[in-house]
Formats: sequence, structure tokens, C-alpha cells
Amino acid sequence: MKHPPERALSWGQVLVLGAAALPMVGFGGLGAWGTYSNITSVFHRSATALGVVAAGEGATLVLALTLVGLTMLGQSSPAAVRLGLWTLPALASVTGAVIAPTGTESVVFAFTPMAMCVAAEGMGLLARRIVVFRTGVDAEAQRRNAAVMQHLAYHRARAANHPDNKARKASELESWKLAKKVGTGDALLGAHLVDVQRERMTAGADAALAGMFALPVTPAVTAVTPTPQPAALAATTEDSVTPPVTEEGTQVTPVLAAVPPARVTPVTPPVEPPVTLEELAAVAAVPTPALGEPLTDAQLVVVLRHLRYLDDPPLSYRQAVAAFREAGFVGGEQRVRKAWGSLMSHEETEA
Repeated sequence: MKHPPERALSWGQVLVLGAAALPMVGFGGLGAWGTYSNITSVFHRSATALGVVAAGEGATLVLALTLVGLTMLGQSSPAAVRLGLWTLPALASVTGAVIAPTGTESVVFAFTPMAMCVAAEGMGLLARRIVVFRTGVDAEAQRRNAAVMQHLAYHRARAANHPDNKARKASELESWKLAKKVGTGDALLGAHLVDVQRERMTAGADAALAGMFALPVTPAVTAVTPTPQPAALAATTEDSVTPPVTEEGTQVTPVLAAVPPARVTPVTPPVEPPVTLEELAAVAAVPTPALGEPLTDAQLVVVLRHLRYLDDPPLSYRQAVAAFREAGFVGGEQRVRKAWGSLMSHEETEA
């Protein structure tokens, strides 16, 4: 799949993102310092407090840096990393709640380690959004969609071929549940779907407007003089010719022979077979255009030339585009219009 070109962050965006990241790091450090102070007030030993902070906030910080690093490299994070970002602060909270001397202090001790958890999740989310903005690729969304498609393929096969009827029904229901999750959170997939629908809507609107504003064509009527039949021709000749008179005054009636009309044999010009798409592609030295695949500009011109001259008279732009869509070829409206202009320019040059 072709990804959009990378975009660079502006200085304003860099400053705002940096200003947003500093409080995350600062409050995460304050949470660790608060946990250290709480543990010290109970055990009165700094080594014990440092051990608790290292096991809770320190390990969370390591996982947060791992998450940020993998995200900046355009890779998805393993499940263990994402689970540890919440498990370790939760264990630190439980530890603080257990060792607190009073109920009020138990709430405070349990709430303090969550600052590091929120800071780690915020940094990971911010790094992920930066990568998505610059590259247009959301590795985390692709990981989720790949997992959903894998489960969907398994359940579809299970619903079709499993020998147990109950298992088939269960997989059928699970397939419909998984179908709702396909493409969730994938901005790139949504953008491609929008582009496809935009092309279809543009083609539909163009066809509708062309049908509304097209002028009716009145066929030309040519007066045809009927050919006189042989009997009528003979009668007309007899009435119009005066018979000659002899010296004795006797009229001589001439005998006119009916002349049969000349037989005309219609001549049908030989019908040449239409040029195939493969032959046009070979002449243009381009690969044969395939249905459902993206076409180059030269292939678009070949397809439009082939469709235009499939009928006599040649198709117009609207008719050719309609035939292009109905045949199943793929191409954006702007590229098709540009290829049509190139085709028309070439025909004018040949003329």
C-alpha cells in the first residue's frame, strides 16, 4: 500500500509539543518523589524507599521509554509493555495502601504512584500521534487490525467447516462481532475509503448533470422521391406520346416495349475487426491494462482510446467515462480527464 509522503513538524508544533511533554515528565518525577517520602516516613530507611520507588515508578519509566522508542521507530508495542505500564503502578499503589499507618494515609499512599502511570501513557500517546502525523502510518492501529483480521479469518473458516454445529454457530456470531472492529482507528484506511467514495460520487454527479443539461438531438428528415413502377412508366409514356399520322390519314399506334428497371446490387463495405486492448497496449509499448488495478497515465490513454472507438460514431467523454467505470477500470476523475485531454490533443494533431 502506498503511504502518503512524510510531513515535517513546524517550529510552533515542536514548541507546543515540547511544552506539553515537560509537565508529563515533571509530574511523573513528583509522583516518584512522593512515593519515596511516603515509604521513608513509615520505614525510616532510605534504601527501602528507593527499592519501592525503583520497583514501581522506576520500572514504569523504563517501560514508558521503551514505548516511546518503539513508537518513534514506527513499530507497535508488545502486549507486555502496555500491560506493565498499568500493572507496576497498581502494585505500587497496593503496597502504599498496605503499609500506610492510617486509613487517610492509605488513600494518599495508594494514589501517589498513579502520577507515573499517567505520565507514561501520555508520553506514549503523544509520540504515537507525532509519528502518525509525520508518516501517515499508525503502527498500533495496524497491529490491532491485523489481529482482528486473523481472528476473523479463523472464525469464518471454523463457521464454514467445523463438524460441530454449536461450534459453527458460535464462530458465526463471533465473526459478526469482529466485523465491527475491522478498520477501527485506522486513519489511512478511512482516507482511502473517502477517496474511493469521492471518485464514485464525482462520476455519478457528472453523469447526472450531463443527463440533465444534454440537448435533445432531432434526426434530419430527407425527402425521398418514390421510384415509379414499370407499369406506371409505360402508361405515362403511352399517354404523353402522340401517334404519327400516315398519308391516308390512318393513325399508327406505336408499340412500346416495357423496359425493365436496372437491378442495383448493394455493395457492403468490408467490416474490419475492432482493435483489441492488447494490440493498442502493444503499439503504445505499455503493459496491458488490467481491471481493478491502478493504471499509469499512458495506460489510461490506451483504455480511453479503446473505449472511444468501440462504437460508431466514437464515444463522447461522458460515454467513455461511463464505459470506463462499468468495465471495472480504476482511475481518479482528474487523471481520467487529463488522459482524455491528451487523447483529444493527439487526435487533433493527427487530423
